[in-house]
Amino acid sequence: MTPQEIAEKSADAMWADDPASQELGMRIESVAPGCAVLSMEIRRDMVNGHGSCHGGFSYTLADSAFAFACNSYNDRVVGQHCSVTYISPGNLGERLTATATEVSRAGRSGIYDVTVTGEDGRTVVLFRGHSRQVSGTHFDEQDG
Repeated sequence: MTPQEIAEKSADAMWADDPASQELGMRIESVAPGCAVLSMEIRRDMVNGHGSCHGGFSYTLADSAFAFACNSYNDRVVGQHCSVTYISPGNLGERLTATATEVSRAGRSGIYDVTVTGEDGRTVVLFRGHSRQVSGTHFDEQDG
């Protein structure tokens, strides 16, 4: 299998077991080795008392993109630590897009940067996640 095929099959396996991302209406726009792009439309039940996207939902979108990026090698990987900075608000009805990119991957550890943008291209959230590989894989590569 090519690295791209492994990334796609890993994403398919993870998505099948990810009701949180599914129920929030996220979409996987693309996945590649060490990278993932997910999007989500801000619904009324995701808006806070200020009339903008609750930070927990924009964080969750970033965290899901991080998860699909760091799990793109058919190794089971979990988040170990992250930091998030809220730059601008997401708006009701707007589709936010989270782009996760691998910064470093060595041994069992990785670092990934995620930028969440609004439909107009403005930065909404900056997220940096540290990952840790655990035992297991998403699928048996012998089965192709």
